[in-house]
Amino acid sequence: MSTADDVATGDDQVARDAGVARSSNTFLGDVWVNFKRWNRKAVRNPFVLVVSLVQPIIFLILFTEVFGNVAGDAVNRGIPGISYETFLVPAITIQVALAAAVTSGIGLVNDIENGMFEKVLVSPMNRTAVFVGKTAAEVFRIAVQIAIILVLGVLLGAEIATGVVGALGIIGVGICFSLWFVAVSNSLALLTRDQESTIIGANLLQFPLLFLSTAFLPLEAMPEWIQTFAKLNPVTYGVDAARSLMLDRDAMTVIQVSWFDGTLDGVVPGVLVLVGLDLVLGAVAVFLLSRASSSAVR
Repeated sequence: MSTADDVATGDDQVARDAGVARSSNTFLGDVWVNFKRWNRKAVRNPFVLVVSLVQPIIFLILFTEVFGNVAGDAVNRGIPGISYETFLVPAITIQVALAAAVTSGIGLVNDIENGMFEKVLVSPMNRTAVFVGKTAAEVFRIAVQIAIILVLGVLLGAEIATGVVGALGIIGVGICFSLWFVAVSNSLALLTRDQESTIIGANLLQFPLLFLSTAFLPLEAMPEWIQTFAKLNPVTYGVDAARSLMLDRDAMTVIQVSWFDGTLDGVVPGVLVLVGLDLVLGAVAVFLLSRASSSAVR
């Protein structure tokens, strides 16, 4: 039996198990079934996960080795006394979250194309729980990938000034950042119902968001028109929040507050903006999922 057949068979078994589990009709039970299902799919098809991790690793190595000296001068003018590796690692963690979130919609389209999504729709599972379980599985994988990047960054010479607690905080910021783009990716999947269109749409957003932000250079080192875009860019808020934890200082370049007189002044505003995006775009994704019907995915 082929790998694709194995995946389909495994998904069918999970769907049958879901029908049994639904006898108690619990929301958490539906979440858990979908969490297990999507993690099983990831284990059986690790190629997408590897690709979403390899690209940020390449960026981390190339940018530090090739552009480190030039970009390092600009960084030191904006934030004196840090290496470019330390400046860059928070940006790469956000890139990992972004790249991994792109694959979320691809997985949903794959379900649509092989008929599994239709089976889920006609099952008695709570559709919000379906989305929450799927998202939880992706968040788990994103957390593992960010941890890998942080370890690699330290090996390349980056320093996490806030230690293990700060590293866990950076993972938390990355997860918070990823949720809104997971919602966007799944919304694209539900609207286009086509894998190629979902990939193109997500990637068209991914790279402008990365490069028109504070990910690779300080805000003041950019042309004025890019600064204007960067101030409205969610990536900037995620990167600045993660960078504040990395440096143990307020590194927020867009919203200046003095609520905590320290590192949290750079973390909390960014996280609040991301949570707002998560709630709004997550609601859109759940709405589209709740409106989906068997006829809509044929």
